Amino acid sequence: MIMAITQEQRKAALELLLPYQQSDFEGIFRAMDGLPVTIRLLDPPLHEFLPEGDLAHVVSELTSQTGMKEAEIFSRIEKLSEVNPMLGFRGCRLGISYPELTEMQARAIFQAAVSVSRNSIVVLPEIMVPLIGTPQELRHQVSLIRNVAEKVLSEMGSSLSYKVGTMIEVPRAALVADEIAIEADFFSFGTNDLTQMTFGYSRDDVGKFLPSYLSAGILQHDPFEVLDQKGVGQLIKMCTEKGRAAKANLKVGICGEHGGEPSSIAFFAQLGLDYVSCSPFRIPIARLAAAQVEV
Repeated sequence: MIMAITQEQRKAALELLLPYQQSDFEGIFRAMDGLPVTIRLLDPPLHEFLPEGDLAHVVSELTSQTGMKEAEIFSRIEKLSEVNPMLGFRGCRLGISYPELTEMQARAIFQAAVSVSRNSIVVLPEIMVPLIGTPQELRHQVSLIRNVAEKVLSEMGSSLSYKVGTMIEVPRAALVADEIAIEADFFSFGTNDLTQMTFGYSRDDVGKFLPSYLSAGILQHDPFEVLDQKGVGQLIKMCTEKGRAAKANLKVGICGEHGGEPSSIAFFAQLGLDYVSCSPFRIPIARLAAAQVEV
């Protein structure tokens, strides 16, 4: 799929991926019987899925696997490379440029949900569209997802309750949250990317200067570990207020490493967020901090 040049080639590759995705989702839904499952659509830049290693070896491997000529492989790899990939061709931009990518993921989700629900498994899927910056982007993706849902449920003769929401990672999305909320059932703040874009700090390069900032007292904490409440936190506060003003029942939470940091969790609780999520190893700390907030 990554090496595909035409839409027909992408669709053919996605057809092969569909059963694997569906199988994965079925396993997740079974394990989470009766609990909501949030599934983020493909977010990373496509070049991250290329084989690692010496370029000549990678090209040779891809040539044998795809049947493409070496010149075509080199050209495709060159087109996939980006100067700043974390601000480039990723997130919803992939699904808008390649609608068939969003459609395949949605079909895998809904077919899996219907399949396991026939075995008395309670499925509560929540589909999350990443890197939204405008309501038009979300509207485009929501329309694709709901159209696929309608087709799958009709084909399989079933019904299903599901939600479609978005990650808030781009500062502009926070500023127009009232417009975006019209299209969304929930917001999930991607605090890692939101911090990166608000400060203008590259997560991959911040280590070159952050120690100097901390030792000089320019910053009191690493903003990727402890939420910047005066800056990033105010964006989250404003976004939550504007979103819920437009849609009172809007579910709002955060995903990112800040979801496992005690002072950040306390701040999120003050804002009335519904949940936090974090890496598995941070869960014990997150649960303790959340409990302490309620005491």
